[in-house]
Amino acid sequence: MKVAVLKGGVSAERAVSLVSGEACAEALRGEGYDVVEIDAHPDTVADDLRCVAPDVVFNGLHGDWGEDGEVQEILDRLELPYTHSGVAASRLAMNKDRAKDVLVQHGITVPQGQTARRALIANGGLLPTPYVVKPNGSGSSASVYIVTEETPELLAKMRDDKGLGDEPVIEPFIPGRELTVTVLGDRALCVTEIVPQGDWYDYDAKYVDGGSRHIVDVDLPEAVTALALKNAEIAHRALGCCGVTRTDYRFNDTEWPENPTESDVVNGLVMLELNTQPGMTPTSLVPEQCQHRGMSFGELCRWMVEDASWPRRALNPQK
Repeated sequence: MKVAVLKGGVSAERAVSLVSGEACAEALRGEGYDVVEIDAHPDTVADDLRCVAPDVVFNGLHGDWGEDGEVQEILDRLELPYTHSGVAASRLAMNKDRAKDVLVQHGITVPQGQTARRALIANGGLLPTPYVVKPNGSGSSASVYIVTEETPELLAKMRDDKGLGDEPVIEPFIPGRELTVTVLGDRALCVTEIVPQGDWYDYDAKYVDGGSRHIVDVDLPEAVTALALKNAEIAHRALGCCGVTRTDYRFNDTEWPENPTESDVVNGLVMLELNTQPGMTPTSLVPEQCQHRGMSFGELCRWMVEDASWPRRALNPQK
């Protein structure tokens, strides 16, 4: 079977995608596939794929164009089976503000925030500090600001940062612990706590060796673990996702009661976002959780290829 691995792309996450794509291509060759790597660009990817004529496309792209439904639409037009989520789910999950509306409808706690013009946010005063400003449609912690003090220098930097987009998300900063859950198919695997070595889980903490410590299957209050797994599966279905996703949370245990109620658990576990194209680098969380469950990196990549389909739609979407 011939597999085309799309990597690179044109987003701010290009460097991450190149590493993800190369790692997945190497793993798939180890599993016996005929692999062709394509440094994907909007102007050339359709012709490249017609030339290669793959049986399956492994989407190793991240960020704008690769993760937001654009390349998925091209793959649909070419009628090629591909990995990860389809057009509608990719567009919805990539739009943090719209995705949060759907999650709330399914009883999931999310940060109470809004989108606003970048220039308006840069005037300050929209939310009390500390708060977070981030793009409404990208990942890898690019152009993310945790504002503890509205200094003129920081406000000017946000005003000039085109990586934020025209209407970024601004939301309260959630204190506590960083958690993440992988969903593989329709099953949540486990909960990992991410302990950044710096002040917060920024780009270097995600992708630089030693930038963060991962505690896989972390010991949490039983009700918190159960809800994190349950809500990750609910979000995966509610957004119409396929294949592999990763859901990120903040668990606010800064004033955790000795005998927490159900309300304490629901309000304390805040879902930040769902990633339809989670990282597949050597330091990434999804391969780590899969390995913890007995699935090697090569077996994970093989599962994703075998799971690929066209049309790419969720089998059991949650209404």
